[in-house]
Amino acid sequence: MATLQVDTAALTLTAPDGRVIPCTIGRSGACAGEAKREGDGCTPLGDWPIRCVLFRPGRAAPPPGLRLPWRWIRPGDGWSDGTDDPAYNRPVRHPHAYSAEHLERDDGLYDVIVILGHNDAPPVPGLGSAIFLHCFEERSTAGCVAIDKGELLRILPMLAQGAVFAIR
Repeated sequence: MATLQVDTAALTLTAPDGRVIPCTIGRSGACAGEAKREGDGCTPLGDWPIRCVLFRPGRAAPPPGLRLPWRWIRPGDGWSDGTDDPAYNRPVRHPHAYSAEHLERDDGLYDVIVILGHNDAPPVPGLGSAIFLHCFEERSTAGCVAIDKGELLRILPMLAQGAVFAIR
């Protein structure tokens, strides 16, 4: 089983082939997974299963050899971060009556999204939503891990169902 390992102190991600890739994490650093709270800006430490991958049409496509489940991001796709939403930490469609991120963004951050299994089995409102591995940004994230889009596309074929995203 392949593992992606994030070193939050060094701000690096180690790919299954051993390559070390620069990454960014949450603006507030990292916190214990059980201490994660909605909006705190922390990246949760722990071992998170990789659930699936989303691709933005026209900006990224599944690389050859991809073995993870995937789908296209559609106009109106979102992810609930509303702590009072019955669909908290789940995909939703916009317009949505509760707070939810838009997955179709003007920037390239969500051209590729790897959905991590943090607080999702079942989700507990307020304990953190939308913890993704996504495309790199120059600044910190809201709690996700981000790497260069080319590197992300390069490592995806190395992963299969059962892969783990380890944040240390």
